[in-house]
Amino acid sequence: MHAPATPRKHPARRAVIGLLGAALIAGPLLTTQSASAAAPGLDDPAKKEIAMQLVSSAENSSLDWKAQYKYIEDIKDGRGYTAGIIGFCSGTGDMLDLVELYAERKPGNVLEKYLPALRRVNGTPSHEGLDPNFTKDWKKAAQDPAFQKAQNDERDRVYFNPAVKRGKADGIGVLGQFAYYDAIVMHGDGSDKTSFSNIRKRALRSAKPPAQGGDEVAYLHAFLDARVWAMKQEEAHEDTSRVDTAQRVFLNKKNLNLDPPLAWKVYGDSYRIDR
Repeated sequence: MHAPATPRKHPARRAVIGLLGAALIAGPLLTTQSASAAAPGLDDPAKKEIAMQLVSSAENSSLDWKAQYKYIEDIKDGRGYTAGIIGFCSGTGDMLDLVELYAERKPGNVLEKYLPALRRVNGTPSHEGLDPNFTKDWKKAAQDPAFQKAQNDERDRVYFNPAVKRGKADGIGVLGQFAYYDAIVMHGDGSDKTSFSNIRKRALRSAKPPAQGGDEVAYLHAFLDARVWAMKQEEAHEDTSRVDTAQRVFLNKKNLNLDPPLAWKVYGDSYRIDR
């Protein structure tokens, strides 16, 4: 059984998540002259583990991301219940997709009976049809390896894989791919002005990525500037330390491959990965 999830200090509050546009994931990966072009991508297993820990430090105030499968609460952000390793929300559609996948793979599971209610509350903060036992049943399901795998797979399908693919297409290395991933986790990729795609478009007004002949460090600074702007559009994101004292620290050190040791702060708390 997993240890209890650490309460979130500043939980991510995403906009309603739409399907990732074809423009985000389409097209060949371009060869670039970036200094990190020969480096492993964020999908390298060791780098992916680092990414999971970095996100968990911001989302859950803990590096133990695997302890978060059972996490669930309403953080009063208008998205209903937030749960699991990446903050699946009952009001944004990604929780519904997750529970549908779990039901497909394991019919009769403890969460399947909530599918009608999850479909009704999608797009709203409502708990109608979920209370009073949904949170208890979620925690029970979280002990099932099949549900843990479903969480991993949906995280990758909706957030991680598109971020890495777009990052590689833009010619940016591990750090840049992580910056994309963290932005999609927090903001989603809907049509609103603070979605990932629109953050990227804002960055492109100031700098070009390596795939377009630009300098990687300059482009990533522009992307992080755009990300900070997006975060400040919503009161819930007014603390931008997950960029300022984490990602920007790595960038200033030109650690484009996210090579340990890594030291950073989020919301005033210090973290370190030595290897």
